[in-house]
Amino acid sequence: MVVLSQPALNQFLLLKPCKSTPLFTGIPVVDFTHPDAKNLIVEACRDYGFFKLVNHGVPLELVANLENEALRFFKKSQSEKDRAGPPDPFGYGSKGIGPNGDVGWVEYLLLNTNPEVISPKSLSIFRESPHHFRAVVENYITAVKNMCYAVLELMAEGLGIAQRNTLSRLLKDEKSDSCFRMNHYPPCPEVPALNRNLVGFGEHTDPQIISVLRSNSTSGLQICLADGTWVSVPPDQTSFFINVGDALQVMTNGRFKSVKHRVLADTTKSRLSMIYFGGPALSEKIAPLPSVMVKGEESLYKEFTWWEYKKAAYTSRLADNRLAPFEKSATD
Repeated sequence: MVVLSQPALNQFLLLKPCKSTPLFTGIPVVDFTHPDAKNLIVEACRDYGFFKLVNHGVPLELVANLENEALRFFKKSQSEKDRAGPPDPFGYGSKGIGPNGDVGWVEYLLLNTNPEVISPKSLSIFRESPHHFRAVVENYITAVKNMCYAVLELMAEGLGIAQRNTLSRLLKDEKSDSCFRMNHYPPCPEVPALNRNLVGFGEHTDPQIISVLRSNSTSGLQICLADGTWVSVPPDQTSFFINVGDALQVMTNGRFKSVKHRVLADTTKSRLSMIYFGGPALSEKIAPLPSVMVKGEESLYKEFTWWEYKKAAYTSRLADNRLAPFEKSATD
């Protein structure tokens, strides 16, 4: 447990607590085995940009194995963890989020999802069993990727796209720019005395096509609804949560909304989350898909490559509207 003085806490974002922030019961739940799953996925992505996936087919043993390895890492001394950092962007990081001054009550490990490119920094901390750790990570990522491909193929069907691999092929590409992140939010017992909520990870959208999140049983994740209300997502350690990313919002010409979300730190319990971010190849052109648009529909976005968007996204602050510069104006 980390103990900080009030001045030390002031470097972090502290939010006024709502009078009551009950767990939101309206999160869409999609049963992967349901005959109408494709339409339920589209409806959830359109209305919320977010849904919970159950009966997903990922063995819970793989999830438990990775969670154990992650906790083993985060329980190490700070000096030991620092050997796997600073992030470049892969490796271990603590409190700093990106290069532009954003901070959060979080420490993390960021890995490339290509098994050939796992950062030596990340493996160095597991010097007593690097091969075991690598195998656990690869087994988990492989299972989640396969689930994600199937979600995207059902999504394409639900959107009426003739080629069901239109979206999944972007992640299956050997040059796919995807990554995997494990976030650990330590408890912070000092916060109640300040009558504030401590932000673990500030509000943002994910720039990629899709994000697949799994967390432990500690709450803290919040999403922003269409009316601007922030609601708390009930944790479910046996399910996955799917986020629409900025790139998918563009590809659907705004039909799907990239969900704004954030994480608040808990006062007594640590939160561990594991997120697969599915992105296309750097050279892939991102634009509204003609197969999604109806006759005469105008594109809301300029065409750009994933590299162009990624570069712009990572030079912005977390809470910025990163799609705004890529939106078409009336004069375009």
